[in-house]
Amino acid sequence: MATRPLAVIVLAAGKGTRMKSDLHKVLHPIAGRPMLLHLLASVDALSPARTVVVVGAGREQVEAAVVPLGAEVVVQAEQLGTGHAVRQAEAALAGFTGDVLILYGDVPLVTAATMQRMLDRLAAPDRPATVVLGFRPADPAAYGRVIATADGRIDRMVEFKDASTEERGVTLCNSGLMAAGSHDLFALLAQVNNANAAGEYYLPDVVMIADRASAVIETGADEVAGINSRGELAGVEAAWQAERRAQAMAAGVTLIAPETVWFAHDTALGCDVSIEPNVFFGPGVRVADGATIRAFSHLEGADIGSGCEVGPYARLRPGAVLKEGVKVGNFVEVKKTTLGAGAKANHLTYLGDAEVGADANIGAGTITCNYDGFFKYRTKIGEGAFIGSNSALVAPVSIGAGAIVAAGAVVTQDVDVDALALVRPPQQAKPGWAKRFREAMRARKAAG
Repeated sequence: MATRPLAVIVLAAGKGTRMKSDLHKVLHPIAGRPMLLHLLASVDALSPARTVVVVGAGREQVEAAVVPLGAEVVVQAEQLGTGHAVRQAEAALAGFTGDVLILYGDVPLVTAATMQRMLDRLAAPDRPATVVLGFRPADPAAYGRVIATADGRIDRMVEFKDASTEERGVTLCNSGLMAAGSHDLFALLAQVNNANAAGEYYLPDVVMIADRASAVIETGADEVAGINSRGELAGVEAAWQAERRAQAMAAGVTLIAPETVWFAHDTALGCDVSIEPNVFFGPGVRVADGATIRAFSHLEGADIGSGCEVGPYARLRPGAVLKEGVKVGNFVEVKKTTLGAGAKANHLTYLGDAEVGADANIGAGTITCNYDGFFKYRTKIGEGAFIGSNSALVAPVSIGAGAIVAAGAVVTQDVDVDALALVRPPQQAKPGWAKRFREAMRARKAAG
């Protein structure tokens, strides 16, 4: 936790043209959550007094995403550099006294622990003017360089465009993330000019303008990976997934083919859960101890109880609740439906807007007909009921506990407890009919 009042400025004004998308760059998802909201979730762990998001093009999209979370939005109308972007937050933070963290909406995976290390360094006895977060990428490419002493005191910082050959040989790069006292930050920014190769107001220039030394701390390159294209987005997603899989296995989850399992940001897994290849978790899934998720299943917004078996080729949609020991088999889809303990739906079934009692058995091909084109209706199936194969339960309808619905039934009325529901015409047999039919058709075909 921050010890002094904290304000966070998140820069999200870039146009993101390389994404080639109508969706704002910082709202593209990683593990089912917009990258900007990943960052704000980490920020929230520090309990900031103020969070200001600097927006530009596409501001309406960003504003709709962050204002409900308590963030303020300010606009950078012209793209005149990172220093200029930060200055747009000055009016919003008028009267604020404390520390300021400057983050980037397209650098979403920096952790709260790293942010706290920056603040701790800022509060150290030598009281640096600013703290810069540095990293050492495999390919420094065009990153700005941090020239620092062995103890982390910054001698100078230089943008790649303005760096000498010797300076470009330095491997310590500037991530762009910075911490500073509120009074120092805006006083220094007022002195920044745009006398550089790009004609922009650079945020790192405050380091050289300050009348006391600044400091740098380092983190890994993966944590400060920026996202400017679909390819970079895929790369960050892959790195996030690899780390999450490792965490799952370390916590007692079996992944048969780890590289084929995709988690959401909030997937919760119990102990001794087993996950087969090619399983996808959307947001909002909880899996209790001892459950098995078989191959090629897709789960989202589902609560899966202990000892359940799901799949293969199952789809659980939002509102699916599986109590202890439930089995949902191949090509079964469940939506807004609770299955009681021990219930089974093993094959080729759709259960939507329903309540299935404990130990009920749902036969292959069963459908709850929950929609009439205008409204949704619920189906209730009692404990121990048996629904025969290829049945259609036309909601609203209730099947009593222990009742049996015969195969092929179209049920439009409630079925009493322990009753048998037969809803189909009696079978008729016409001896010789098939033979006569074939002979007639062959003669017709021959005639021509």
